[in-house]
Amino acid sequence: QVQLVESGGGLVQAGDSLRLSCAVSGGTVISYHMAWFRQAPGKEREFVAASSRTTTYADSVKDRFTIIRDNDKNTVYLLMNSLKPEDTAVYYCAALLGGNVYSTTDYRYWGQGTQVTVSS
Repeated sequence: QVQLVESGGGLVQAGDSLRLSCAVSGGTVISYHMAWFRQAPGKEREFVAASSRTTTYADSVKDRFTIIRDNDKNTVYLLMNSLKPEDTAVYYCAALLGGNVYSTTDYRYWGQGTQVTVSS
């Protein structure tokens, strides 16, 4: 059974940086499309970034966030720079074998989420 465990969230100020980690067990990151999603209070879960053969980002985080896959450590990271209050959300790591990388319904495995709060 594949398990994803996120860590690294916290409370920061606008303009700060954070690094989220997603440790994968029961499978290897190289076998999956790996992605980060986020969900703010009262909103639907939304795509943030994905890594497979290439990387892709939501327009709202492009040029600020970077997704990195470390195959040796079986871990995926989300480096977040220039954080804004609107980035406040629970961030989820997800793994996909095949399908639409932008669609939450296609992902089979999810982590429990880590809270990121950005104060103004």
